[in-house]
Amino acid sequence: MENKNRVIFVLLDGLNYKNSEYMGYMTALEREGKAKFSKVLAEMPSLSKPLYETILTGKKPVEHGVLTNEIPVMSKEKNIFSLCREAGLTTGASGYYWLSELYNSAPFNKLADTNTHDESKNIQHGRFYTLDYYPDESVFLDGEHIREKYNPDFLMIHSMNIDDAGHKYGSESKEYRYSVRTADNLLSVFVPRWAEAGYTVIVTSDHGMSVDGMHGGKNELEAEVPFWIINDKENMKLSHRMEQVYVASIIGYILGIDTSEMKNRAESIYRGY
Repeated sequence: MENKNRVIFVLLDGLNYKNSEYMGYMTALEREGKAKFSKVLAEMPSLSKPLYETILTGKKPVEHGVLTNEIPVMSKEKNIFSLCREAGLTTGASGYYWLSELYNSAPFNKLADTNTHDESKNIQHGRFYTLDYYPDESVFLDGEHIREKYNPDFLMIHSMNIDDAGHKYGSESKEYRYSVRTADNLLSVFVPRWAEAGYTVIVTSDHGMSVDGMHGGKNELEAEVPFWIINDKENMKLSHRMEQVYVASIIGYILGIDTSEMKNRAESIYRGY
């Protein structure tokens, strides 16, 4: 299968739609027509591991069966990483260890799995961390190292500092807003590099965060998240509000690895549903 394009997918864990207003760089891209922006409605439960699986498979948690963060379980579905591997594309990830558990091996082994370089794995080149407060700057730098050294077709960068601050202080705290602004500043450094290298860049979140530092339910602070796409060569037309199951379809369509279900969903977006 011929690859249409390469994608860098940035997942800012715990960023709710409301606080995306503090992301000045991303707002500037949108205003200048260099990024398309939408609101995404997270699936239920609005928890991290179930929604990683939803985002990367296009299946709802009740369909794919990953319903909690607590159980180390591998994905049983076709996902973006496995579809890339089947198509002969190169994958990479800099992210929380739950990604390794879902797509490479479970349970996670700190000694064996933290740094992964194995062509037989779904995530072939990975740098995985276990601390929620592992600095976002380090996550981005780890991802950039993978990009520069291994030139992946699909690279996922997954940071946790926004989520960590939200759980500790709530989404109306200065600490939470500071983490949001920090992520925006990191994007201002790396997005121009990635776009110049020919990547389509997608930035979104898995779930939001409540005022009391929780998520899991359908409250808009917990379930509404932002979505940006930058350097989109397919000229997608985003609606104001999008279901989370469509994210995998968009990624798969750009990469040229989509299943029939993903393709139908993505084509409805690119036609402007």
